Amino acid sequence: MKLSILDQAAVAKNSDTSRTLKESLEMAQYAENLGYSRYWFAEHHGTRGLASVSPEILMAAAASVTKSIRVGSGGVLLPQYSPYKTAENFRQLESLFPGRIDAGIGRSPGGTEKVRAALLDQNGHSMSEFPRKLDDFISFLTNHIPRQHPLYGIKTAPLPDDVPPVWLLGLGENSAAQTGALGLNYVFGHFIKPDRGQEAFKMYRESFVPSHFSQKPEALAAVFVICGRTDEEAEELALSQDLWLLRAEKGLDSRVPGIEEAKAAVLKDSDWKKIKQNRRRMVIGGPAKVRKSLDALAERYETDEIMVLANVFSFEEKKQSFLRLAEMYLS
Repeated sequence: MKLSILDQAAVAKNSDTSRTLKESLEMAQYAENLGYSRYWFAEHHGTRGLASVSPEILMAAAASVTKSIRVGSGGVLLPQYSPYKTAENFRQLESLFPGRIDAGIGRSPGGTEKVRAALLDQNGHSMSEFPRKLDDFISFLTNHIPRQHPLYGIKTAPLPDDVPPVWLLGLGENSAAQTGALGLNYVFGHFIKPDRGQEAFKMYRESFVPSHFSQKPEALAAVFVICGRTDEEAEELALSQDLWLLRAEKGLDSRVPGIEEAKAAVLKDSDWKKIKQNRRRMVIGGPAKVRKSLDALAERYETDEIMVLANVFSFEEKKQSFLRLAEMYLS
């Protein structure tokens, strides 16, 4: 099985954004040395605890300090942006780092309604315009603009020898069908909404039509994974991620708390219920337990690639978790 990493650049409470982003670049180098296939950056806005707001900039930074690992976005939130400018950004990256760029595209608003309004310069594009924007993005990226398009005749610069593959992020059958019909690659966000994964992967394969980007379906699943030395150690490491996710979803402090703070937190019954629900989005345990769970997930989704993310308090513990995964699958 291939392994990749999705980095949200989660800021720990004993850290800051500058240190967190430096650690992201260090982690990209570390992942390359371990044999990971891809290193992607997420996009989030208006939050203190997630430092990855511009995947394209972080992609350029990560690609410049690595040699072979693919770098990508997970993903650029197209509803808020110009498809033409987004296509230019990815063509620019492909020109700088040929054959190493993944153009991951998402549909999420990326923040609150006010944040989205700021991203749109208050022009108010509806989320329902995403299919049109996606079609335009593909046309501009490939420089195959339909003759009937009002912008027919323009070119998207620069002009690399090829364009990066496009990956569409989704959470269910609708996004899977759209991805397949366009002949794009598919990413299922198990770490966000694990319920419809099997149906989504099935729909993607059934809907797939070969395209300029892909001649056959290619899909992966993104999952929270914490692999400790033992099940007990992993459970302790996961306490900080549990509390971080609980608070972030409530709109509270979105920095990653330490383990001792997580242990001391006073939680309501409803909080414990939510933490239990969130655990369905995660794989947590020692190497044997994690391997069994990831193998089962890969078999259920019929994929040979898992993209992992881990927002634990300690950077060194995160590295050790990724190392244990690599020793199981990549050595």
